[in-house]
Amino acid sequence: MPDALAIVGPTSSGKTALSVEVARRLDGEVVSMDSRSVYRGMDIGTAKPTAEERGDIPHHGIDIADPSERFNAARWARYAREKIAEIRGRGRVPMLVGGTGFFLRALTDPIFREPELDPARRAELSRELEALPDEELHRRLAEVDPESAARLRDWGGRQRLLRALEVPLLTGKPLPWWHRNSPPEAPGVPVLAFVLDVPRERVYATVNARVDGMVDAGLIDEVRGLVAKYGEDAPGLNAHGYAELIPYLRGERTLDEALELVRKNTRAYTKRQQTWNRTQLPAGAIHVDATRPRAELADEIAAAWRAAVGPQGGAAGTPDPGSSHPGSAGGV
Repeated sequence: MPDALAIVGPTSSGKTALSVEVARRLDGEVVSMDSRSVYRGMDIGTAKPTAEERGDIPHHGIDIADPSERFNAARWARYAREKIAEIRGRGRVPMLVGGTGFFLRALTDPIFREPELDPARRAELSRELEALPDEELHRRLAEVDPESAARLRDWGGRQRLLRALEVPLLTGKPLPWWHRNSPPEAPGVPVLAFVLDVPRERVYATVNARVDGMVDAGLIDEVRGLVAKYGEDAPGLNAHGYAELIPYLRGERTLDEALELVRKNTRAYTKRQQTWNRTQLPAGAIHVDATRPRAELADEIAAAWRAAVGPQGGAAGTPDPGSSHPGSAGGV
């Protein structure tokens, strides 16, 4: 029996609005599964759901770290396990919503127990690696961990490259060795996952329009303020929509060039998300056509959840029709 419901989909696939509709039907609370919405101050460029978009549904996992911090899948999984237990304890349904598939897998198929890493050496190595371009990081990774280098050529992501390099350089053994020889950090959490399928052309068109909307909403000033506060090398600012604009702020590219890179890189990221969703999600994931009416999809997902958990119809009991949600908990 699943402990949590997950709604997964590429950027701009309508996850936020749909999740609110489902939560209202199931007395649910949302745990954000987005690797950038965890960061405070990164609001416009991450399309973080506003208080109005969250409605009366409690949201967790938003604004829980500074951009100067690294926030990896293992840390999110620990956070999510705590929130799932809390939400179930309130008799509500935990709903994991977002497009970061690595986060979901870290929860359902926990990664190895991390080896102890000397903080001083780790900080020194981090400063050295952060200064290198992705191509050089990948070249170095191929030298010390060819297996991970081959895997990350497809799935990519700067933070994953940095992590894959950090472990062998500090422990002498590559990530795959630790995966095979170290026990998992915690038991896996059973999850019923729903995948939003959207035609790629539609996703691309939505991404292009969203970038223009972000600029109108003040994205440039947001990036400028974050750089002033945390510095250009802050881990959180490697995100699409931020990394491409930093050279513009330095005067190294025009705004049009920077925004076209944002569009291009975000489209490429959605393509990787869709590939992941086809091949890497937990067994039993249910694919749904996200172009259908939202209310219809919400009814279908709610019905499938109730069927999966049995007569109780929720995480810890039948929802009380008269129950009310606490206020939105973004930033918990």
